[in-house]
Amino acid sequence: MKILHTADWHLGKKLEQCERTEEHQDFLDWLIVKLSAECIDVLIIAGDVFDTGSPSNTALEQYYRFLRMVKDTCCREVVIIGGNHDSISTLNAPKSLLKYFNVHIVGGVPATFTEQIIPIHDARDKLELVVCAVPFLRDRDIRLSISGETNEEREQRIKQGISEHYHRFVEHITTYKEADIPVIATGHLFAAGASTSESEKEIHVGNLGQVHGDHFPVEFNYIALGHIHRPQVVNKMEHIRYSGSPIPLSFSENEDRKQVLILEFKGGELLSLVPHEVPCVRKLIRIKGDLETVRQKILALEDPGLKYQPWVEVQVETQTAILDLDQQLSALQAQKPFIERFFPRQNRLRTSKSLDVLQQEEMALKDLTPKAVFLKRCESKIANEEVPELMRTFEEALELMGQKIN
Repeated sequence: MKILHTADWHLGKKLEQCERTEEHQDFLDWLIVKLSAECIDVLIIAGDVFDTGSPSNTALEQYYRFLRMVKDTCCREVVIIGGNHDSISTLNAPKSLLKYFNVHIVGGVPATFTEQIIPIHDARDKLELVVCAVPFLRDRDIRLSISGETNEEREQRIKQGISEHYHRFVEHITTYKEADIPVIATGHLFAAGASTSESEKEIHVGNLGQVHGDHFPVEFNYIALGHIHRPQVVNKMEHIRYSGSPIPLSFSENEDRKQVLILEFKGGELLSLVPHEVPCVRKLIRIKGDLETVRQKILALEDPGLKYQPWVEVQVETQTAILDLDQQLSALQAQKPFIERFFPRQNRLRTSKSLDVLQQEEMALKDLTPKAVFLKRCESKIANEEVPELMRTFEEALELMGQKIN
């Protein structure tokens, strides 16, 4: 039996105001071909199918069209779990209908624990695989809040709650293990030591819920994880893996090689686990440095020759605001017409100050009015012509606050 593990599609995701629909559709089309070419029996999607709990009609249409196209491949079963970005109700709404098409959805932890256990049969109706489809575990699923607990106590309770949830499966899967039937678990969580990008949101405050590989029961033959967008192995345990996102979701993922994972079982033995690289259709490029360095790096860029033109994030390090940065980038773009769009950022450099100077500034700050503090902040961060409008807005906010207090 062959299983394909993917996760973190984030359908409907935008990069600022730029749509990623075409890139997602290219991945979905590629995945349909891959399912047939590799004779995949089971597809596992480990959470964050959508980018928001209220996905757009376009994202929903992509999702349902993909599930319909899966039925034209050799893939017989699809298992989908909810992630922290997904709405439980949105995912679960069609689950009764989709189950008739062997699409199993666990949007959130069900009232009956064993509904997370999904038996997978072969074409002759012989039990061949069991999936413990664990979705994103919310606080209410794994612990009860305790008033006055410390951060350390809360961290321990979250970790313990996640571990206990997985260990509850052991008594239910023992008979399968004795029959030499492989058992796969899913998860959408933050594992200790995982390398993150800038696009993942914290699941629990401060990512307190990060678990170690040894928190999972040894009875699982493979653990298919989602949430982290970089593909990786957890704690050097080869059978616990993040597949990563199929397209780069932020500029911090610009060097990642996106992939899906294909597993093959024979009986209870994992014969192979092979990453398959997802074709890149748009390059995200990040450039940092002072204005001259940035200019030289842009001029050195070459057309990557992909289906869609690259997007370039430009992080300019500067002491003062560069008011005509957009115009300068437009002039550079004229020399590099293969660049579709720049995403400019101005990183203001601060000179280091001695402790005495900082103490003097703190004392002076206490003598300033809120309006004066806000004005100084504006002058240090934004262009001068934008200050008057911001100050008017700030004054309105101060007035409203005063009315509420009185």
